[in-house]
Amino acid sequence: MDVSQYLEIFIDESNEHLQSLSDQLIILEKEPDNSDTINEIFRAAHSLKGMAGTMGYKRMQNLTHDMENVFSEVRNGNMKVNSNLVDVLFQCLDALETYVANIRETHDEGTDDNEPIIKALNDFIASEGKEDNAAPQDKQEETQAKTQEAAPAVEDNSKYNNLVLADFEKNAVNEALKKGLHVYKLRISVDENCILKAARAFLVFKNLEGHGEVIKSEPSVQDIEDEKFDFDFSIIVVTAEKFDAIVTIIKNVSEIKDIFGEEITVPYPEEQLANSGYAKEEKQENTAANTAGTPAKTSAAPASAGKKSPAASGKAGNSVSHTVRVDIEKLDVLMNLVSELIIAKNGLVSASNTEGEESNVINQSFSEQIEYLERVTTNLHESVMKVRMMPIESVFSRFPRMIRDLNKKLDKKMELYMSGEDTELDRTVIDEIGDPIMHLLRNSADHGLESAEIRRERGKNEVGSIFLNAFQEGNNVVIEVRDDGNGIDVERVKAKAIEKGTITQEQADAMTDKEAVDLLFRPSFSTAEKVTDVSGRGVGLDVVKSKIEALGGDVDVKTKYGEGSTFSIRLPLTLAIIQALMVKLGDEKYAISLGSIDTIEDIPVSEIKYVHAKEVIHLRDNVIPLIRLRDLLDVPGEPEDMDNITVVVVRKGDKQAGLVVDSLIGQMEIVIKSLGKYIRINKMISGATILGDGSVALIIDANTLV
Repeated sequence: MDVSQYLEIFIDESNEHLQSLSDQLIILEKEPDNSDTINEIFRAAHSLKGMAGTMGYKRMQNLTHDMENVFSEVRNGNMKVNSNLVDVLFQCLDALETYVANIRETHDEGTDDNEPIIKALNDFIASEGKEDNAAPQDKQEETQAKTQEAAPAVEDNSKYNNLVLADFEKNAVNEALKKGLHVYKLRISVDENCILKAARAFLVFKNLEGHGEVIKSEPSVQDIEDEKFDFDFSIIVVTAEKFDAIVTIIKNVSEIKDIFGEEITVPYPEEQLANSGYAKEEKQENTAANTAGTPAKTSAAPASAGKKSPAASGKAGNSVSHTVRVDIEKLDVLMNLVSELIIAKNGLVSASNTEGEESNVINQSFSEQIEYLERVTTNLHESVMKVRMMPIESVFSRFPRMIRDLNKKLDKKMELYMSGEDTELDRTVIDEIGDPIMHLLRNSADHGLESAEIRRERGKNEVGSIFLNAFQEGNNVVIEVRDDGNGIDVERVKAKAIEKGTITQEQADAMTDKEAVDLLFRPSFSTAEKVTDVSGRGVGLDVVKSKIEALGGDVDVKTKYGEGSTFSIRLPLTLAIIQALMVKLGDEKYAISLGSIDTIEDIPVSEIKYVHAKEVIHLRDNVIPLIRLRDLLDVPGEPEDMDNITVVVVRKGDKQAGLVVDSLIGQMEIVIKSLGKYIRINKMISGATILGDGSVALIIDANTLV
């Protein structure tokens, strides 16, 4: 069987189950008796085992099988959950992640059997956390009970004899008997070592197609499909064939252990059947649906009078998924097409404006169509953006496990509190944001939080707190990493920078606290006294800064010594299409993202002041440095002498700067196009856009300028 076509689905679903297991294990460690969590863990492990078995990944299947054995013991109350067991289970998850990573890269799980981990699991089953050893007599009774359960016994018939039939199902039995057909009650047992019991049950229904009609199933077919049954299920079959023939058909399905059954030969008394006409109508509906080739689903009727057949019931409808997995590359293609549409729309707007200026007669119908096109493209753009958006939860969910590991590694007590997981970001940003957040969290755990002794001395709770929060602010998403730890010792940072030769003593003396904190973002800068596997190599905050700025965002730090620090990451919601202010410098047009603009001011030339020979303006109690874009970008020609200058005030964090431009064109929705690697230009140009008239305008990166 060629399973390569299912590989992407397998990888995605495996990662989802692994993440679910990780989340639930952390809950289980804190709440060992939480039965809902134990059941959820068991289901995830069982699904993972089944998927690996179906795809032929035996090592992965074996490991999950042994994990499932442990979860089964916990679920049955034979084993207690403790920290050591959770450690081993997390090692299992790491091993499974390695298998999945290998499968993604090479389509093969690799050759590592992970025998030490499997041995550790089996050792736990043999010894750890067991209840008091059962007396030999108890063990003997238990063995006898298991033997009896495995043997086909007469009393087992009670399980299917107690099937409760609705009136329409009893009518169906009576109608079949009148026609001289056989009606069999069967209880089918699946082998307990079966990996895909739901699939085996489905094959039973499939094999019976054409040989008879299943008019009752207990549990319902929906529950059987969802594996919500132990290892046996009961059915009632109407057929023209002999009992032995039906048993043979069912036994043709592998891993079917036992089949118990009896024939119904006596009709149900008519006087017991209420609403007989309704029941016949129901039976006809079921028969019609079965003829259409869905015997299993339509037979799974709830055994209660007065309910419609399952084909029309809400439960069947709920099983339909409302989501679909889409390759990000397909979304990129769609996004590019929307981008081209917006460029075409801008061209039409430009053409209609030109026509109006030249002839002073604008075709009313043409203008209306342009407006309609504008509305459609804007809505289409928003829709595509929403499809590309993902909750940041997919990134956040990996961090509780990391903090748990750091708890042990650093020998500190700490708790992670997360909020805003439903905040959405563009998929391209989601894929890149994990590493920067991880570095900030590790920084808080290692450098930020003090040891339990120091925290006690300072009157703090000895369990440190790290807060991870995300929220939307205008056209940006803000992610905050905050801790109630030591805060940043500014003097120590300066001393370390002087020692490394990064700054001189004179520069250090003149530095503000903010400038000193910014030193932490320099490459290879670390204040750690010793190098550990957590930190101290100077790789961390510089990676955070460069990665975030590459995504068009910025990082800000607020700290108070002795009380804690807050690192804030600000990111644009989207990277592809933005609202921008178009400005003119000489004959050239430039775009500045509206997200970074505070205000636009008309300033008299007489109000320009000088600080350290640099031009500044005084605006609402703030001193704002001026940046003459015309000089910075070497725009040809000389500016006109004017009494007033146009200043676009931009912001990065709590810093502001005033960009001096010749004139304003207006707001425009623009498509960001990469300039590529061939054009090596200053970082202050973040890309280019194609305007309505076909000309190219460069996009100014206000962050870099500030």
